[in-house]
Formats: sequence, structure tokens, C-alpha cells
Amino acid sequence: MRDKSILMADDDADDRFLVQAALEDNNLSHAVLYFEDGEQLLNYLLPENNNEIPNLILLDLNMPKRDGREVLKIIRTYEKWHNIPVIIFSTSNAPDDIITAYQLGANCYITKPSSYEELKNVILSVHKFWL
Repeated sequence: MRDKSILMADDDADDRFLVQAALEDNNLSHAVLYFEDGEQLLNYLLPENNNEIPNLILLDLNMPKRDGREVLKIIRTYEKWHNIPVIIFSTSNAPDDIITAYQLGANCYITKPSSYEELKNVILSVHKFWL
């Protein structure tokens, strides 16, 4: 059985690194591909690229080129991508951002934790629930 696959789009290299470290520290061997912006993620998903559908997408809201809101809206318009669980993983805890994310089809909204220990717990919870 292949590892579960995760796509993560986040323009913050430190956040990408910390998620990878949290996966490793939790002994989770998921195949993770990281993207610096929403446009890169969407290009990866394009049907003509013939890439596998991921098991989960972690999506930051505020990124250059295409932000998480736009990416989420596009993901939910394609039938092939419609059932991919998308978790918004953002520093924003603004009610408007949370409401908008759910209206656009997010499966879950997680505010990025302030400590590494909390991040490890969040990553473990995401693994247990979604993967």
C-alpha cells in the first residue's frame, strides 16, 4: 500500500519545514509535496499532468499569485478534485476568513499553532481524522 499523499501550499518556507518536521517527529511517512503558492498547486493538479489525486490538501489562505480562497474555489469546481479533503491552515483566525473558507468548500479550518509541540499535536490529529 502506498503512503497517503498530501499537498501543501504555503508561501512561508518555515511553515513548510515545520510541518515536515512534525510529520517526521510523529513517525508519519506520508508523501508530501510542497508548493510556494496556489498557482503551483493548481498546475500540479491539472489533468494533463496526469498526477495522482492527493489524499489531502493543506492550504494557506494568504499567498502570492493565487491565494487559498481562489484555489479552494477552483478545486471545488472540478468534479475530479471535488472530494479531496481541503484543510485551510492559516495564521488568520478572523471570523470572516473562517466563514468564507467553509462557504467555498473547506472541510476544516485550522489556525496555525503558536508552538512546535502544538503543531505536532495538530498534525497527528489531522493524520488520525483525515488519513
